[in-house]
Amino acid sequence: MFYLIGLGLNEKGYSREAYDAILESKKIYFDNYTVEFPYKIKDLEKQFPKKKFIPADREFVESLEILSEAKKERVSLLVYGSPLTATTHITLIQEAKKKKIKTKIILGTSVFDAVAETGLQIYKFGKIASMPNFEAESFIEIVKDNLKINAHSLILVDIGMKFEIALDRLEKILQKNKIAVDKIVVCSKLGTKEGKIFY
Repeated sequence: MFYLIGLGLNEKGYSREAYDAILESKKIYFDNYTVEFPYKIKDLEKQFPKKKFIPADREFVESLEILSEAKKERVSLLVYGSPLTATTHITLIQEAKKKKIKTKIILGTSVFDAVAETGLQIYKFGKIASMPNFEAESFIEIVKDNLKINAHSLILVDIGMKFEIALDRLEKILQKNKIAVDKIVVCSKLGTKEGKIFY
């Protein structure tokens, strides 16, 4: 049995269904590469005293070894936020189905829900863009498309990129493409005690 579990946005943000699945699991992995947890895994682990949480890096997850284990016993992969945002996790579910491994997806709150805390309405957002942690401008094409339909743009900034660097890069790319944007809302660690919203 393979559980793909969304943990929500803080160490207490998971559902009762997720709690029960973790308790039932023989092995528990947590994805530590598609997103940076805004809290210590030990704080989550304390809520499951008899369980050990094992870090799962990109190489391990993409090797599909976790599915080989799930053929024999109950295995969980814990994912920060929503479990179905990263293509890696969707691939795992597809592979599990091909291998006829029983799976259960347990959804969790994500940044796509939490961004409404800004006061911006979810249904007024257009396509989502990602700003990678290296020089690339392709995300601005999505912003252009959204502007054409008068929609907000949600830009997800890559792991480890500092706010000042992201803002500087955005400003330069907007200028280069002659795009006038006079309103920017920046969110950090939404759903946690350290959550911040800047306008």
